[in-house]
Amino acid sequence: MTPSGFGRVVVATANMRDHKVTCMMMVNKSESCVCVDSVQSALSAVHGGADRLEVCGNLGVGGGTTPSFGLVRAIQKAVPHVPIMAMVRPRTGDFLYSKEELDVMLEDIEIFKNAGIAGVVFGVLNLDGTADVLRTMTLVEAALPMQVCFHRALDMTRSAIEAFDQISMIPGITRVLTSGQSISVSAGIHVLQELFQRSQRRQGPAILPGGGINPETIEVHLSGGRWVDGGMVHRPESMGMGASVEGEWAVWLTNGSAIREVRSIIDGLASSS
Repeated sequence: MTPSGFGRVVVATANMRDHKVTCMMMVNKSESCVCVDSVQSALSAVHGGADRLEVCGNLGVGGGTTPSFGLVRAIQKAVPHVPIMAMVRPRTGDFLYSKEELDVMLEDIEIFKNAGIAGVVFGVLNLDGTADVLRTMTLVEAALPMQVCFHRALDMTRSAIEAFDQISMIPGITRVLTSGQSISVSAGIHVLQELFQRSQRRQGPAILPGGGINPETIEVHLSGGRWVDGGMVHRPESMGMGASVEGEWAVWLTNGSAIREVRSIIDGLASSS
């Protein structure tokens, strides 16, 4: 369903001192969804004004994966009144999944449903770059009555418009997350406008712009995260666990001040529309 109160599409961006946050929004329906992969980041996001959380694992590596059940439960306890969406992605890499991987996704969906969270976030593609409608339907049916968001796998399709048309025919999909098949929502604004129009005409899934967002590109979906140097003093040279050089001895954390800045812009735009 397209959110009620849909108004102007606004893109904004704000540069923080040593990192960027980016987001976009539908003015008149001002909500912010923040991606987090730790309890500390969840608390920072909520204190910064987040309305909803998307909980992932390993956000700083490959876009995130399915979070552990322990993390989801811990965040539920830490912020019990904030709706939680959980990513269901068994690995990094592409979105072409084997039968065994799909079985893992179904198991995770069942666990999250029993935990009482608001919904799940996933995306499945065919090898030719189209949306895998049949497997998506299987996952959606398993997830109902939870909310379902088809994530930025849409941006990896051969055509975001074609993929959205396919996805919008599946009952039960609440939102579609996309940057408009561009590196940022600013660059993908023309595709996003077309997707918004299609969503409104068909009363289809709401379009949730996300990617390359900062308090100068206003969205509703962001992480506001950055690598923060960890606390280890002993750091063996030439040793590592396979992470990037930047992330080997660092922790990915949400910056609460970045979320507050985005929240302030969202509220200001919504009140003036």
